[in-house]
Amino acid sequence: MKNFKLLCALAPVHKALAAIVLVACGAASAQSITMASTTSTEQSGLFSHLLPEFKKASGLDVKVVALGTGQALDTARRGDADVLFVHDQAAEEKFVADGWAVKRYPVMYNDFILVGPKADPVGTKGKDIVEALKKLATSNGEFVSRGDKSGTHAAELRYWKLAGVEASKGSGYKECGCGMGPALNIAASSGAYVLADRGTWLNFKNRADLTVLVEGDTRLFNQYGVMVVNPAKHAHVKAQDAQKFVDWVVSPAGQNVIAAYKIGGEQLFFPNAAK
Repeated sequence: MKNFKLLCALAPVHKALAAIVLVACGAASAQSITMASTTSTEQSGLFSHLLPEFKKASGLDVKVVALGTGQALDTARRGDADVLFVHDQAAEEKFVADGWAVKRYPVMYNDFILVGPKADPVGTKGKDIVEALKKLATSNGEFVSRGDKSGTHAAELRYWKLAGVEASKGSGYKECGCGMGPALNIAASSGAYVLADRGTWLNFKNRADLTVLVEGDTRLFNQYGVMVVNPAKHAHVKAQDAQKFVDWVVSPAGQNVIAAYKIGGEQLFFPNAAK
């Protein structure tokens, strides 16, 4: 009986403590958002430069889930992200048209490059990505495709189609189903060619015998966009806090932080939210 009375006396205290814990957990949760993003923004080192500046400005933490763009969009469709930072404009526009986001915001760009062995056994070097892929297909050159439905993979498939060899890429064509960094590692270790985004390439340390062989083709333009996941699809989405990130990253302050990110004096991404 005494123990029962003691438990009854302590019950309000336990309830108060539980309430405090729940409030504290809720406050901590409210101070962070989840961003599903392409691997290139993560592996290029941009986010380690960008996100601390956003936290200084907003007080919000951003938890990054780095995936290929296709997987990032799927993550958002499941309601497992509050905001997206990706680079497949056609897929992004369809995402908005299907109601998963209210608006897409252009934020920055860089370009894709064809990387391969310095000796360039297939003779791809130049400015024309389509001609380079034709040569790779006809000569059965070793090529590593990400094969992961990422923005880079989507771009690569467009270039194969333009080259007229999408159904016959040659026996050297291999899909790794992996991110940009691992794909570059495979190419470096096997002396293969690979399509890469310039940002990840500039931050890539294990280059071995790889070098940039094709660049400067206007078709290699690589645009990035940001979108808040529509709370009408998933009520738990932190749309207001996610919009704070979007508003900041497309503002002069956020755009200046993007422009300031350089490796070896070379700028990796070029802000264009105002255009």
